[in-house]
Amino acid sequence: MADGGAQIIDADRIAREVLESGTEGLAEVVSAFGEEVLDADGALDRPALGRIVFADEAARERLNGIVHPRVRAESRRRLQTAAPGSVVVEDIPLLVETGQQDRFDVVVVVRAPEEERVRRLVEDRGADAADARARLAAQASDAERAAAADVVLDNDSTRAALEAQVDELMEALRRRLGR
Repeated sequence: MADGGAQIIDADRIAREVLESGTEGLAEVVSAFGEEVLDADGALDRPALGRIVFADEAARERLNGIVHPRVRAESRRRLQTAAPGSVVVEDIPLLVETGQQDRFDVVVVVRAPEEERVRRLVEDRGADAADARARLAAQASDAERAAAADVVLDNDSTRAALEAQVDELMEALRRRLGR
């Protein structure tokens, strides 16, 4: 359970799990893209794979065809195990790109300036700036995300400011559910 009492289903985390060493997902990725997407230990070399798929739309679509069905199946499994009546948050970074926004009662988009997103990809995930920009360019625009959203939260300040927005949203959702 996350703060606020919501159960979080994190699509990014699941995407990592379905491509762990020894999984069918990783074997299919290696079959599609070659051994060069593995590191010395045989695990997925995410930066190497990223350089391939963010430079070639057909390659990205091939990867999505491997990963997305597995992520959706695991997300459905986790959703089925949620406590009845609980608030479930499905954190899906590619929600708009995959056309899933109509599945949800409430779609929340967290918006941050592009340079901040680039900085986070570089500092938190080890991407270089050019790769980070290519990744962002392959995603839905801010306007497309906002158009799909019922609620837009701004993440252009402190973590505490974002958490305050989340707390307000959770309170509104509880009221909506009669709690």
